[in-house]
Amino acid sequence: MEPQRFSYQRPDNDRAKNLTPLCQTDRLWADMQLVKEGGENKLHSHTVSDGFFMVIQGSARFYGEGDVLLAELGAQEGVVMPHGFKYWFESSGTEPLQLLHVAASDPNLRDVRVGPSRE
Repeated sequence: MEPQRFSYQRPDNDRAKNLTPLCQTDRLWADMQLVKEGGENKLHSHTVSDGFFMVIQGSARFYGEGDVLLAELGAQEGVVMPHGFKYWFESSGTEPLQLLHVAASDPNLRDVRVGPSRE
């Protein structure tokens, strides 16, 4: 496999949530998520992938089971989610949330999202 150059262009649409793939190898993938004010996803986990989220712009709240607050993040702050850990997040500020997501897993194992389908 060769190095990959990638870039990001912020989507210009009215969707509540946009997910833009950035790059991928057999072990690692990254995307940028743009979530409008008040947007969120649903409680879920991943069977084998560990991932981190870093707020680029805006603010986010991450919750675990029972809506327990795990992290309240502003720009340049992040959180790591180990595989099997149930979580969900929401955009908590007045400006759109721009969230970098990077995940990795064993290429010999199939990662499954457990919970509602991707929003």
